[in-house]
Amino acid sequence: MAKHPVPKKRASASRRDRRRSHHALTAPNLVECPECKTMKPQHVVCPECGSYAGRQVVEEA
Repeated sequence: MAKHPVPKKRASASRRDRRRSHHALTAPNLVECPECKTMKPQHVVCPECGSYAGRQVVEEA
């Protein structure tokens, strides 16, 4: 039967926390749509009005 690798020593809390220092979530960077004033992600067609870079890209339903 194969043996699984197991750490010989316990990782300290300091080492564990340093490893996890980059795991924090960041809030999405939202900007105001110049046409309809709703918040949307940068460089994305506005889901509300369908405009991008000052022109209508998607027809409104």
